[in-house]
Amino acid sequence: MTAPVFVVEHFDTGDGGRYVLDGPEGRHAVSVKRLQPGEDVILTDGVGRRADCVVLAAEGKDRLVVRLDSVSEEPQAQPRITVVQALPKGDRGELAVETMTEVGVDAVVPWQAARCITQWKGDRGLKALGKWRATAREAGKQSRRVRFPEIADAASTKQVAALLAKADFAAVLHSDFERGSAPLATAELPDRGEIVLVVGPEGGVAKDELALFEEAGARPYVLGPTVLRTSTAGTAAAALLLGRTGRWS
Repeated sequence: MTAPVFVVEHFDTGDGGRYVLDGPEGRHAVSVKRLQPGEDVILTDGVGRRADCVVLAAEGKDRLVVRLDSVSEEPQAQPRITVVQALPKGDRGELAVETMTEVGVDAVVPWQAARCITQWKGDRGLKALGKWRATAREAGKQSRRVRFPEIADAASTKQVAALLAKADFAAVLHSDFERGSAPLATAELPDRGEIVLVVGPEGGVAKDELALFEEAGARPYVLGPTVLRTSTAGTAAAALLLGRTGRWS
């Protein structure tokens, strides 16, 4: 087993490099994980900084005392992969965020597409966004990441088009097979920079949206001969790109 990951805001230590992990993370380490002296743990701020530590003691129900052996900075992986995710129904949005985090996506942009049944408005939208961000944090810990994906504010179609226009490679997953969309598996990909991938809703990307995205420089692509649900398409496409760009090598 690899060492468990816990999120902290800072890496300040006391004498002898001792650090006390408390609060909810400390409670999880002591009462749930039941970590014992001598076991390894990793602390991270979620934006690339990590500390490799050894447990010295568990105190009470929510305090884990560790020794920081080394602190390092994980560079941003290249090329950077952003997935624009149309809003799915129910908890499928959190499922999409969870699995995309596990495979290694760098950023997720929620998109209010024309054919989305789900609407993020007012407090409901803020609550849903909070769930996505909490899911990314927990999935980042579970998958032993030290640089968690950024979950952006919900974007309009025009904002997505602006994002695509700045990308080094922009693609829209489009399941209209009669259109002649190219296979994503054969696309020419950059070694560095930004890859932006758009995943449409269950009803597909509307014609005017697709036209706007193509004007911004994005081409339509398919993953294969079958149609994936919106909550799984982003994960499958990201895995393909991570393998092809060498990030999984």
